[in-house]
Amino acid sequence: MSAPADTTGATAVRRGGLVAAFAVLLLAANLRPPVVGVAPLVDQAREALGVSSGVAGLLTSLPVLCFGLLAPVAPRLARRWGLERLLVAALVVLAVGIALRLVSALAVILVGSILVGTAIAIGNVSLPTLVKRDFPHRTGAMTGAYSMVLTGGGAVAAAVTVPLQRVTGLDWSDTLGLWGLLTLVTLVVWLPRARRRTVPPPPAREGQTLRSALLRDPLAWQVTMFMGLQSLQFYAMSAWIPTIFVDAGRTPAEGGLLLSLAGFVGLVFSATAPSFAMRRPSQSAVVVTTTLFYVVGYVGLLVAPGSLAALWMVVLGIAQGSNIALGLLLITLRSPDTEHTAELSAMAQGIGYTLAALGPFALGALHDASGGWTVPIAVMLVLVVPLVIVGWGAGRDRHVLSPAPTAEPERSRPGR
Repeated sequence: MSAPADTTGATAVRRGGLVAAFAVLLLAANLRPPVVGVAPLVDQAREALGVSSGVAGLLTSLPVLCFGLLAPVAPRLARRWGLERLLVAALVVLAVGIALRLVSALAVILVGSILVGTAIAIGNVSLPTLVKRDFPHRTGAMTGAYSMVLTGGGAVAAAVTVPLQRVTGLDWSDTLGLWGLLTLVTLVVWLPRARRRTVPPPPAREGQTLRSALLRDPLAWQVTMFMGLQSLQFYAMSAWIPTIFVDAGRTPAEGGLLLSLAGFVGLVFSATAPSFAMRRPSQSAVVVTTTLFYVVGYVGLLVAPGSLAALWMVVLGIAQGSNIALGLLLITLRSPDTEHTAELSAMAQGIGYTLAALGPFALGALHDASGGWTVPIAVMLVLVVPLVIVGWGAGRDRHVLSPAPTAEPERSRPGR
């Protein structure tokens, strides 16, 4: 008689795991469209608001700046409120931020962008902690899954924003407001989970906090800089790729589709790169190999941007999709437990996204100063060099705050 009971219990556990995974992936789906969806409409926004390219770039760079500046707050709030309640609150803030961007006033739109960035910052930092806590034996698979959703959300936003605007007849800000519908659906799914108040344990390091200890750790800085530089690459190019192709003679819809092509290609690599990287003790070689695809893509855009545009976007998509997934994976692999994961995630995404926020604004300013896109693309190419260096260091088989290489046999099991 005990067998059926055991079977029922096992089924309930599996169902609970599936529900938790679905909730995590649905949340991840909200973390890129409100930002990446701006890129295909940035020219319309610039004309409607009467601003320069640099100021228009703030519509993308302001949320990314919030990703960085507010990331350190997330672990503290999680310890006070619990992860689930914090994420529900973040979804509410995200919905309000998207709604404020419907107002046709630059100041209000920028406030809405700040709220969008605040909410996404909390989600960015909390997701690795959730994965480390709730899927300890499926870290690679779940990291790949939600990285794929992150990449896919951005790709879908880039692809459908302009066609959606044409179908609905809405202006640029109202079109962006449609992404709030996804946020409301996610909020409905997460509200019951807010009844769980799972609070991470407080830091318990004597003499200095865990946060200050990480700030002194070279490996933590390598993970942080890798996260920041790969994010800078992603957001800078996501903000301006459609405009680069429009200036080259293509339509805004074609520019959006080319950006989405990189995103859809990135889906495959963001889903598979973590599981592949976890099959080996060190991830350094995988990180460096995938990062070098940026070199091919940027050289291609400089030398033959016309008929081969789709090829260069495919190559850039391989680099972008792999790097975001590997960056998130390194946060969990270089951490020995959920406490370290939360703080390393806050550090890597806090400092990293603050650095990344310079990308859209700087590329727009370089374009205005140089009168073209050759100099901005060349600068992005040069920035691949430090990305390779810190990626190699961050991929080493070690834990933060541990001088010796770690031995974690279970981590390298295929299929984990």
